[in-house]
Amino acid sequence: MDVTRCERCPRLRTWCELVAREKRAAYAEEVYWGLPVPHFGPDDASRLIVGLAPAAHGANRTGRMFTGDRSGEWLYRALHRAGLANQPTSLHRGDGLGLRDTLITAVCHCAPPDNKPTREEMANCSDYLRAAVLHPARRAILCLGGIAWESTLRILEVKPRAKFSHG
Repeated sequence: MDVTRCERCPRLRTWCELVAREKRAAYAEEVYWGLPVPHFGPDDASRLIVGLAPAAHGANRTGRMFTGDRSGEWLYRALHRAGLANQPTSLHRGDGLGLRDTLITAVCHCAPPDNKPTREEMANCSDYLRAAVLHPARRAILCLGGIAWESTLRILEVKPRAKFSHG
């Protein structure tokens, strides 16, 4: 399944392309990715990190999950401290960042307007998440946020579901 060719969500594809064309002033000289963003890391990793979706001027710009935005700065620093990333920063796809035994994905692979995908858009992307979650190599899953938590537990058919909360 090549997520970069996905066209299941016209609203998201239109938004990603618009953001890639109009760009934020700080990135005016950069070529935006503007396509659905694939998983990042080794497919056979035992650890999986699940986020919500690419940021409009982060992964939608760089083409790599959690790259080029504030949440990625925090995540890659933490992964580096834990020995799971070879460097603490991620600026673009070709920066040499590598992950050890860790795969990063998202519920949605296209940046949604206002960071709010619809239920239908999340369902359209669920095949990609299902394949990542149910891979036989997985031993641990970290969900970053309530939507990632609910989506992952739904795939794992966990009932009753523990309520997600920050802190």
